[in-house]
Order: sequence, then C-alpha cells, then structure tokens
Amino acid sequence: MSLEDQNGILNEEIQLEGSEELYERLTLTVDKGQEPLRIDKFLMYKVVNTSRNKVQMAIEEGLVLVNGKPTRANYKVKPNDDIIFYSENSPESYEIIPEKMDLNIVFEDEHVMIVNKPAGMVVHPGSGNFSGTLINGVAWHLKEQQPELDESKLPRFGMVHRIDKNTSGLLVLAKSELAAVKLAKQFFDHTVERKYFALVWGNFEETEGTIVGHIGRHQRLRKLMDVFPEGDYGKEAITHYRVLEDLKYVSIIECELETGRTHQIRVHMQHIGHSLFNDDVYGGNRILKGTIFTKYKQFVDNCFEICNRQALHAKTLGFIHPATGEQMKFESELPSDLKTLIEKWRGYSNNRPIGD
Repeated sequence: MSLEDQNGILNEEIQLEGSEELYERLTLTVDKGQEPLRIDKFLMYKVVNTSRNKVQMAIEEGLVLVNGKPTRANYKVKPNDDIIFYSENSPESYEIIPEKMDLNIVFEDEHVMIVNKPAGMVVHPGSGNFSGTLINGVAWHLKEQQPELDESKLPRFGMVHRIDKNTSGLLVLAKSELAAVKLAKQFFDHTVERKYFALVWGNFEETEGTIVGHIGRHQRLRKLMDVFPEGDYGKEAITHYRVLEDLKYVSIIECELETGRTHQIRVHMQHIGHSLFNDDVYGGNRILKGTIFTKYKQFVDNCFEICNRQALHAKTLGFIHPATGEQMKFESELPSDLKTLIEKWRGYSNNRPIGD
C-alpha cells in the first residue's frame, strides 16, 4: 500500500524475516483545519489503494485506533486526533493449489499451526515457485479438515511471517483472521521471541553483542540487502547475538531478532565480518578464515557439501496465544545437515581425525 506524502502519514511496515511486507501500521495526525468526517470516509480519502469496505472491516477487527483506543466506523474525526491504522498488505496473489505433502506440524489447534520447515522449501507461491511451497501443503491439510474452506483466502490470513527458502525451522501460521491480526500486532510490537542457531565465519572478541543498522535494498544489486547508516536509507534493524561455541575458524552463535527485516541475520552478520557459513548470497560460500593449505580447503569443501545452504535455523519461537492469552514457546532440534556440520568442525577444532 502506497501513501501520498502530502497526507502527512508515517508509513511503518511490518517486514518479517525473509518476507515481503505483510502488514503495515499507518499513523497520522488529523490536520487542525479538518472538518468533522466519519473516520471510514476519512481513511478512504487519505490512504491510497484502499476502500471504504476494507477500512470498515479493519475497524470491526479493532485495527483502527484513535488516540490509542479502538473506534467505530461512525466516529467523526476531530483536529489533532492521532490515528493508527493496521492495514493488511498481502503478498502478490497467486492461485493456491492444495498439494498433499508431509508437513512437520509441531503444534496445531483451531487458531494457530506451528510448522517446522525444512531447508529448500519456499513458504509461499511466487514467480517461479507455483507449487511445492509450504502454503500449498497447508492448503491441502486444512482442506482435509474443512472441505468447504476457500483456499484462496489462505495467503490473507494464513501467513504471519516467513523465513528464507534455505533457512530451516519454526513458523507460526494463523488459522483465522482474528489470530492473524493478534499475531501480527505481536510481531510489530517486538514481543514475539525468535531465536536462531547459526554457524558463522570467524571468532568474536566479545561473547555477546547487539548489531544496530538500517537494512534496505543494495544500491546496485537489487536482489541483495545491505546495511546503511541510521536514518540514511532502509528500515531500522536490531539483532542480538551470543557466542555459544568457538570452533577455531568458525563460531556457533545464537541470534535473537528484535526486528525482522528481510535477510536480517545474514546481512547483519556479513556487516560485522562474520558471514554465515555457506551463504552463497552474502559471501559465506568461500573460505573467509583459515589457511589455504590443500587439506584445510578439502575439509571446508566437504563441509560445504554437507550443508549446501546458509547454516541458519529458526530454533525458538515464542508468542502469546491469540485466543487463550497463554504464553506459548516452541523449540526445534537442529536438522541433520547442521548436526553433521557442527560435528565436523568440532572434530577439526579439537584436532581429532576428520572423516571423509
């Protein structure tokens, strides 16, 4: 959703890890000279590419706040009113074709579903990926439960966030629009707990730290993201990291996301000189630390073959259940490729014989 600058609206996007912008929070202050006008009409005029019906639905779902409180469609705006409008901004629409597949469903009730996504699986159909995605599998699963379900609605309320194709780990999906709204607010308010396991190049002088740097599209290579000085370009991004184990030329770390920008962990770690192991987009797919002797190079090449993707796993996911208010927390075991990779590096670090 785009906005006219002259309307004075501040556009704050919920841009979740490895995702397009799924929700936006639009904020504005009503002009001093504004005459009384129903808020649904006011927002319809102010926000480009929306409709009165969409605004009214948002109001009914508690997504429009006036001076910090939910409002009604017949409320008439007054000068200096502060308005917040949580607006859905779904990804590009593609036909969702249900496909039978084995999903690793960690938890499911009538409101939410937690899935442990394998590396190599795309989350949502898009250009070049029309089938075999997680959402195709979820569509089949939900149609089995509810034959009358309109799968075309899945992108609208099912996805709350995404992780990259070659990142493994936990995802939460909403099974109702109410759950989607409440979960989206938690992501936006930075109250969702998201911890990632990663293997990165190099050793750290400090055992923990915080990376703060705006993330936006690379100025020349538009498919890549980059870090920019605060306020210069892009969106604020904050990553907390902790070193779990030093393995000589690489380190095992835990990253906790405070924000969730596209490729955030991958870009932030490259920015501080610790690219993710075998990240072919951000430079981790070549030897960045260590010697160039034949045996070491062969060892690293073997490690690349074991884990032929960026060494990143969404390990922990915690949130407030949208219906019960219960604190939920889920942990995912490392997949086999990461387990084997870590064992290899531990063996090398401890000068034990390394297998083929």
